[in-house]
Amino acid sequence: MTADIRIGTSGWRYGPWRGKFYPKGLVQRRELEYLSHRFNTAELNGSFYSLQRPERYRTWFTETPDDFVFAVKGGRFITHMKQLRDVRTPLANFFASGVLALGHKLGPFLWQLPPRLAFDAERLTEFFDQLPRTTRAAAALAKEHDDKLKGEAHTSPGRNRTLRHALEVRHPSFESDEAVELLRKHKIGLVVADSAGNWPLMEDVTADFVYVRLHGDEELYASGYSEKVLKQWATKVRAWHRKDLDVYVYFDNDIKVKAPGDATHLGDLLGLDLTTPEQATD
Repeated sequence: MTADIRIGTSGWRYGPWRGKFYPKGLVQRRELEYLSHRFNTAELNGSFYSLQRPERYRTWFTETPDDFVFAVKGGRFITHMKQLRDVRTPLANFFASGVLALGHKLGPFLWQLPPRLAFDAERLTEFFDQLPRTTRAAAALAKEHDDKLKGEAHTSPGRNRTLRHALEVRHPSFESDEAVELLRKHKIGLVVADSAGNWPLMEDVTADFVYVRLHGDEELYASGYSEKVLKQWATKVRAWHRKDLDVYVYFDNDIKVKAPGDATHLGDLLGLDLTTPEQATD
């Protein structure tokens, strides 16, 4: 198998995790370092709330092991405020904000749509056509940024690499063959989102990877996953992996500190060794 399985959490900076997942006394600036030695990926979600700076991405790069991978969440200004309309410049600002500084640790981009945004083939096609599919294309787009960018622009592509994009949908109108085929045509991964029944749960494979977000089994963002349910997810991950698909799984049930334990447990069920020898403990 050349395909990869990566399991982690959505974000890493949460107050309730301190003293429970993170050891007492661990300074906040070392939390990512600590987490990155226990999982092989993390979903970077600060980028959803605001444009970050290149120096932050460079710091995240240096704080994590060489084989660590970040999924990066696209900005809500693009998905929720502009609702994918007229987003050429906002996309340029996003890609100029430093994401390319993650280098070989840059994994898929996550574009989460708001629940009110229904399926619109024309709108989605226009958006998909603007998404860069290589770091070189992303760097070229980044040069179109405007003055809303914070600080310096990072427009260097580094070694040219393929970029992946995943779409998380939350409106029931996406539960259609037309929507699935549109994503498949554009090679956009359809996020498998378990949300305690709040939003569509679709498992159609539309790209050469599978992106899973587990928001909580019974209570959104709060409840954990039982042994029985985690075994069911492990079975699904194995099935996708056997098809030579890379699989990314992120636990987003962070409120009651369930995410890190569930991620660890799923990794154990899959027989993965997610930890690295060096540990951050002070």
